[in-house]
Parts: sequence; C-alpha cells; structure tokens
Amino acid sequence: MTITNPAQRLAVMDAGRPLRGFILTALVLYGACRLVTTAILLVVMQRQAPTGMTGGEDVPVTYFPFTALWDGQWYQTIAIDGYPDQIPRGDDGGAQQNAWAFYPLFPFAARGLMAVTGLGFPAAGSTVALLCGFGAAALMALLLRERIGDAAALVVVVLWASFPASVTLQLAYTESLAMLLLVAYLLALARERWLVAAGVAVLVGLTRPIAVPLGVVTLVALWSRWRARADRPIQTREYAAGLASLVACGVAGFLWPAIAWGATGERSAYTDTMGAWRGSGVVEPFAPWLGMSRYVFGETWGPVWLVVIPLVILAMVLGPWARGLGMQLRTWSVAYPAYLAAVLDPFTSIFRYLIPLFPLLAVMVGAGWEDRRGVTWPRLLVRAVPLLVLFILGQYYWTDILWRYIYSPTGDYPP
Repeated sequence: MTITNPAQRLAVMDAGRPLRGFILTALVLYGACRLVTTAILLVVMQRQAPTGMTGGEDVPVTYFPFTALWDGQWYQTIAIDGYPDQIPRGDDGGAQQNAWAFYPLFPFAARGLMAVTGLGFPAAGSTVALLCGFGAAALMALLLRERIGDAAALVVVVLWASFPASVTLQLAYTESLAMLLLVAYLLALARERWLVAAGVAVLVGLTRPIAVPLGVVTLVALWSRWRARADRPIQTREYAAGLASLVACGVAGFLWPAIAWGATGERSAYTDTMGAWRGSGVVEPFAPWLGMSRYVFGETWGPVWLVVIPLVILAMVLGPWARGLGMQLRTWSVAYPAYLAAVLDPFTSIFRYLIPLFPLLAVMVGAGWEDRRGVTWPRLLVRAVPLLVLFILGQYYWTDILWRYIYSPTGDYPP
C-alpha cells in the first residue's frame, strides 16, 4: 500500500527509527554548543567594564547581568514596568525610542518565571531563552531528518547552534523563542496540521515581525496540498483549516501594531516607534540597503554586492542541490531575506537576523540533494568541520566586538 499523506508517511518512518534517541542526540549536541558559547561569554565578560547595563558602575560584572545588555535592557523594562500608555515624542514631534518596538511574549514569559522563582530579569530572561533554544533545536532536528536524513539534520543543528550570532540563543533576546515558534510553524505545515499552524502564527505575531514571509510559505504549502487533491481529496473541513492558517498569518502581521494602537490611541504608534531607530526617522522599504552597501563596500562595489548577494541566495535555493529541502523550506529561504530587504535598516543587527535561515546550512554542507548523495558522514564532516571552526571563531568576535558594551563618542554598534 502506498502512503501519500505526509503525516502518515512521517509517522511510519518515525516508527521505524529510534526517534527518542535521535532527539536526545540533537539536544546533547545543542547543549555542547551552548557550553562553548558560555565559555566565550565568560572569557569576554572579563573585559566588560561595569556600566549601568551590567548592574552599576561600582558592581563587578557577573554572568547573568552580562547576558541582558542592549535590547535585554528594554525587555527588562517591559517585564518589570510594562509598556507606556503614550508614545514619547521630542520637540519636533518625532517618536523617541520606546518599549513599543519590542514584542511582548518573551519579556512576559520572563516575568512569569520571575514571579514563580523570585529570579531577577537577567537570570529569568536568559533561562527562558536557553530553554526555548533547546526546544527549537529538537524541532529543527525533527523537521530536517525526513528531508535530509538523520546525520545531516544533526550537522545542521550543530552549525546553526554555533553560528556567530547564535550567542543570542542564550541571551535575554527573543531569538530562541522566535526560532522555537518558527520551526514549530514549519513543522506543523509539513504535517498539514493547519489549525496548529494557525495557533502558532498568532504567537509569532507576539514575538517577532516575521508573519509576512510565513504567509508566503503557507500559500506554497496550501498550493502543494491543492495539487495533490487527485490522490488525496480535500474535505471541506481541511479547506477551512488551511484557510485559517493563512488568515492567522495575516492577523499575526497586524496584531502587535493593532495592540499598540489600542493601548496608546495612536494608529501609527508602532511604525512611528520603529522609525525612531532609523537614521532617517522613518521606515523606508529597500532604500537603506543601497546606502549601507556603499558605506561598507564603496561607491563602486556596493551596488554590485547588493545584486550579487540576492543572486547567490537564489542560486543556493533554486538549484538541484536544495531540492531535498522541499518547497516550504526553500520558499522560506527566499521569502525571509526578501522581507528583511523590504523592512530592515541594515546595520550590525543583521547578523542575528540571519539565524532563521537555517535551511541554507544544509545546502552549504551539500545535504540538500534530493537523492541524498551528500549525507554520508565523511562528506558531511569534510564540509562542516571547517565551517564549525569559522563559526566558533565568529562567535568570539561577535561577542567581543558587538555584545561587549564599549561606549564610543562616534556611536555604538548594537548586536
């Protein structure tokens, strides 16, 4: 008997393999990666001068306060004091930087842990992030194993957990929670659990502004399901559930701006607040990338790289070396960078915004071929080990150059 339903097929394949041992291996490997990151944080921490962000200029810097710098300070404010009831504005009427730029699920989860345990925010925030990271690693391994095999899935999890900006997965940042929800959503789509996906999408809308590219992935998933209707007829209930997942992405995209509007009485509260972090004072689609490319690569080469990088991503995703990932992960790997290009003012935070592009790591180690020609351990390791070394070195420099707070009269470089 041929099994065509993805959920049934995955269940049969899972039943024939030691799933529990596989997930445990993924968690152990992820834990090892976090130990490496902890060692790097402890080394760099010795060079961190005490500041208000670390607990006071007269207080020695310790580990947990060191994990709650930069945006962690905003999340701490939200966890303790909540959000302001109006948008603070300067003399010119422009919005000033304020807590409405930061989504609530992570700081409120930290607040809950603080209430239960009595921990301060730095310890609670980094603990929530650490636990969510473990959950994301387990679901990522599960999502990838049926596409690229057990060995390749584990290798990708290790590389993702060692990526230079992966330090944020155990800091008081939203990266690990966002990754947990992202992978959960992609897994729900893969198993055609449309209503589960809809529920996760709403949580995403309270965590990070990534619902729009997820909506694109959902469209592709629904289209793929519709194409298979001859072999697997679609019942009315499934049509409704699939539509619910798509609608939930739309709701998630507008949910936080709508909440900010309702709480402050200002319809543009969220967008005005986001503009306060932009050099121009407003959110400009695409335009900041040209200026930043010229700043980094020069007047001549800047625009060239601005074309080359998207072409490289497209080549990685559209080539036969990525077919094993499936349409949904390939779509995410294009839709998400396109979304970043539209809404992001590129600066030093770009490194951590690359963390959700984990499917590209499978292509980089040659594990994305549909016939799985590159998933033997020798082939995987010969490609992955050099990357792993570079990533760990990158973690050190990311932590020392971006995370460690160094006041500069010419400006700071927030991670």
